[in-house]
Amino acid sequence: MENSAAIVQTRDLTVKFGRRNALQAISMAVPYGITGVLGPNGAGKTTLLAVLATAVRIPAGAAWIGGHDLGTGSGRRAARELIGWLPQRFDLAGGMTAIDTVAYAAWANGIPAEAAVSHANEALQVVDLGGRAKDRVRQLSGGQRQRLGLAASIAHRPAVLLLDEPTSGLDPEQRRRFKASLEAATLDRTVLFASHLHEDLALIARQIAVLDEGGLVFMGTPQELTEFGEGSLKVGSKEAVTVNEFGEGYMRVLHSRGGRRPEG
Repeated sequence: MENSAAIVQTRDLTVKFGRRNALQAISMAVPYGITGVLGPNGAGKTTLLAVLATAVRIPAGAAWIGGHDLGTGSGRRAARELIGWLPQRFDLAGGMTAIDTVAYAAWANGIPAEAAVSHANEALQVVDLGGRAKDRVRQLSGGQRQRLGLAASIAHRPAVLLLDEPTSGLDPEQRRRFKASLEAATLDRTVLFASHLHEDLALIARQIAVLDEGGLVFMGTPQELTEFGEGSLKVGSKEAVTVNEFGEGYMRVLHSRGGRRPEG
């Protein structure tokens, strides 16, 4: 592991599906706080998070979570105790209550049964669903189910949170409420939030990684992304980043290498 200060790290991480490079020599160190993983659909975001979640094996290169080598079986098992993962598509049992859903997730991730309900109540409060704890999943709206998924992913109090397109399919108000819940849930965590929507990340991310066609084409702060391609960076600038300026910087990053326009 190269940077002991970063809990999530990769070095020359490469993944192929058939003849296609899903990830090409990705090297990154992810700091505390929210790191946005931005890129068009098909850029490699889902594959990157799946590798870090230990759902996809590493064929070339290396990755570490909390110092645990994901290239080894023992490393993957140890890393899973530190990870909360909200994949892009996940299933919830419609007949279960919200509290039982989250308590089960806590138990499945190693929390003793006698403590699982208290962990679940805590997680539901964080995502503003405490008042819906006894409601069945089928009674919840799409946005509430997405926040329930977030609660399930944090109930075991993971150090690392991996979120794959968590606002996909939500309307603007649902997205706003999800991001508010996310900010409350990530006060003491390292988070990778993957999205093809730059507006999801502009105002909440501490760092931005831009992927395109499997490669890491930019890594820096939102301010640095905003100023990309405008001559020189304004080192030490304190001006707030706007969503439009952030989006323009993102487009310049993609265009600088002949990249695709983001979809959606």
